[in-house]
Amino acid sequence: MIKKEMWIACIGWGSLVWDDTRELPLLSKWKEDGPMLPVEFARESGGRRITLVICNNTPRVRTLWAIADAGDVPMARRQLGYREHPTASTQWIEAEIGYWDRQSQKSHGRESAAIVAWAEAKGLAGAVWTNLPCGLGSRAQRGIMPTGEAVVAHLRGLIGKERDDAEEYVRNAPAQIDTPFRKLIAEQLGWG
Repeated sequence: MIKKEMWIACIGWGSLVWDDTRELPLLSKWKEDGPMLPVEFARESGGRRITLVICNNTPRVRTLWAIADAGDVPMARRQLGYREHPTASTQWIEAEIGYWDRQSQKSHGRESAAIVAWAEAKGLAGAVWTNLPCGLGSRAQRGIMPTGEAVVAHLRGLIGKERDDAEEYVRNAPAQIDTPFRKLIAEQLGWG
C-alpha cells in the first residue's frame, strides 16, 4: 500500500460503487465518508437509465470514496474516464472527469471547491470524480435539471431490459445516497 499522502481518491455515488463488471483499478474498498455533494438521479444515460450526477440546488448527501490504483492524478483520471466510457477520447476525459491535484494545485469539475476542501482535510494527493451534466433526452437538454415528476415519468415509460436496468441502478445505489428523487421513485414506482 502506498503512503497516505500519495493517495488519490476516486469519489463515487452510483454504479461506480456497486457495479464491478467494468474494471476500475482500486487499492481499497469503498469508504463511506466521502465529501458531501449535491447528487441526484437526474441524467438519462446509456440504455435510458436515470443515473446520479452532481446537480445545482439539490440537497447534499455523503458520497463514497476509494483509493485509486494510480501513480498520479492524470492516470487516475484516465482510468476513471475509460471505466465510465470505454472508448473515451482525451477531450471527453478532460471535460467529463473532474479532478484535483495537490502537486499542481489545479482542479476542474462541478463541486471542485467542496472536494478540494474534503481531500485536503484528509491529507490526500488528489481526487477524481465523474463530472457529467444532468438532463433528459438529447444533448440539447444537457445541463437542464429535470423535475422529479419528469424523471418518474421517464422511468415509468421504460419496458423490458431498459426498465430492468434502470430499476437495478436505482435499487443498487448506495443506501446513503438518499435523495429527494430517489424517495419519489420509491414512492411512485416501488423501487425502494
